[in-house]
Amino acid sequence: MCKECGYLYDPAEGDPDSDIKAGTSFEKVSEEWACPVCYAQKITFEALL
Repeated sequence: MCKECGYLYDPAEGDPDSDIKAGTSFEKVSEEWACPVCYAQKITFEALL
């Protein structure tokens, strides 16, 4: 979850707008990737249990 805006990355959906295919785990997403809503860096995300 993005700590800036609350966006939830869903591995089942990926991020097609950023060419991240469905089924891509968050760990495999590039460090350069940014939140598609608020453009916060990947490091600002936290895992939800």
